[in-house]
Amino acid sequence: MGVEIERKFLVRNEGWRGQVVSETRLLQGYLSSDPNLTVRARVRGESAFLTLKGRSRGISRAEFEYPIPVADAEVMLRDLAVSPLVEKIRYRVACGEQVWDLDVFAGENAGLVMAEIELESEDAPFERPDWLGEEVSDDPRYYNVNLASHPFCRW
Repeated sequence: MGVEIERKFLVRNEGWRGQVVSETRLLQGYLSSDPNLTVRARVRGESAFLTLKGRSRGISRAEFEYPIPVADAEVMLRDLAVSPLVEKIRYRVACGEQVWDLDVFAGENAGLVMAEIELESEDAPFERPDWLGEEVSDDPRYYNVNLASHPFCRW
């Protein structure tokens, strides 16, 4: 079984920009936002994925991701997903021996910048870069599924 162990933080400044390894445009929408099973379609660059995520338990939850044709994902996003879609540029940012995913949101969530790190265990140590702000791992407002139904611009 796939398990995602992830911590999320707000980003306080642009000090990360000099450490970018790669960047990719993401467009994603939610087909189900039930707390027990979230289903997401995502177009990531030239690829697409269908992702199923279980209920969060602390910073862990079951996660399964499957590649799908981009054309299928586009139809799912257009016809089945909750609006607005979540749009962002994901930057992979090197920090010490770890790589962070740093998301700069666009569209209805413009102005929001978050960093997340996936860990091997809930208590795994990690380096905290100086651009890292407040931890929001347990704040449901910052879950991407909630940003689709309650975008940042409406807070």
